[in-house]
Amino acid sequence: MGAVDPSVYKSVLKVRRAYGFDIACFLMRFYQYMMNVGTVTMITLSGHSFLLAGAVSSAIAISTFIVAPQVSRLVDRYGQSRVVPFATAITVLGFALLVGNMALGGPEWLCFPAAVLMGFVPSAPALARARWTHLIRSGELGKDAPDLRTMFSYEGVLDDIGFMFGPSISIALASSIAPVAGMLAGAIALVVGTVVLTLSRSTEPKPSMGKGAAGQGSADEPAKVADVPAKERSLLATTPVVRVLFVTMMFLGAMFGVYDSTTVGLAEELGDANIASVALMISAFVSMGAGFVFGMLRFRAPQYQQITVAALLLGGSFGAMFLIESMPVLLVVTVVGSLFYAPFLIVANATVERAVPTERLTEGITWVNAGITCGMAVGPSAAGFMIDGFGAPASFDLGAVFAIAIPVLILLFRRVLKSQLRNENYQEVGKAPVCQK
Repeated sequence: MGAVDPSVYKSVLKVRRAYGFDIACFLMRFYQYMMNVGTVTMITLSGHSFLLAGAVSSAIAISTFIVAPQVSRLVDRYGQSRVVPFATAITVLGFALLVGNMALGGPEWLCFPAAVLMGFVPSAPALARARWTHLIRSGELGKDAPDLRTMFSYEGVLDDIGFMFGPSISIALASSIAPVAGMLAGAIALVVGTVVLTLSRSTEPKPSMGKGAAGQGSADEPAKVADVPAKERSLLATTPVVRVLFVTMMFLGAMFGVYDSTTVGLAEELGDANIASVALMISAFVSMGAGFVFGMLRFRAPQYQQITVAALLLGGSFGAMFLIESMPVLLVVTVVGSLFYAPFLIVANATVERAVPTERLTEGITWVNAGITCGMAVGPSAAGFMIDGFGAPASFDLGAVFAIAIPVLILLFRRVLKSQLRNENYQEVGKAPVCQK
């Protein structure tokens, strides 16, 4: 391990130009992370089965998995301010259809067209990282620019806050006010965030569509984006590291899909849905603190070793879910597991940054998020089947299998990660490491 530097976040917080888009993407994150567990909570508290709730949540996840990379590609070509508002509008339309159907007691099949439309939600983590990377790479921040690793750690903490607090807030609102309250709060946050992001145009990366031969890139990378063909093959097809991380994140998403849904199920079996929000909130505080501290650390180990260790710690801790049969055991397992969740995501995003060309970072991060979303398509449905048929403890056993699969996969493909990441050279541009592809 390298040095501990408590001051690393000062360089990020000093960039006042980033406040607008970071606040916007922070708000947008909440809806994105509320969607799955919020849907499960809303549907079950409205009197429907966990099986239906899991199926609808999975339909949203599948739609997001298919659509999100395409939305990100359109963003790269036409710009955030042109594409994101339309994607948000489609998402909100689907949300309104789902909520209206639940409120009016409409047919269950109507939930699925609504779920498809909700899959158009823009990827807030990718949008924020693209803007940060543009500011750092362009040299606009000068000597005050933070390095990319610090930025990824900072954004990882924000991701963790949204991912961990979003579901617990959604459950708390739905159980204490009305079944639709949690999702409604998330939709409002999405709309407000989209408006703020669209108005923050000074930090928006230049779209690739329409650039001339001279290019409009940064001083360090003069027109890379303009040189990328519009219909080139996706990173999932061309980059082994992206494929490994995509499948790994599928297991992560499936694990948390099972975990979130089963926590709600166990709480309802115990007679108090609010217990679930308490458990998730405690886990959120632990994970947020761990991510914040992790961002202060500087490691000398190669990137493939960092992702391997992080996967072992995460999979081993959440793999203990098979022990959960009561709320006290749930709290112990989730607190220990949450110590390693944020560090794993930070290392995974840093691995993507080192594995893909700079001009395709948005797509690379979107594929990682799509992996989590794809896993979320499996987790809630599987959890719903297990809870309805065998009870919540049996569903936690399934979550443990998904958790253990994470380090197993990384170990199986460790040689691929080592060969793709170990020989990269970096040079200083201000304070930003630039990968020489």
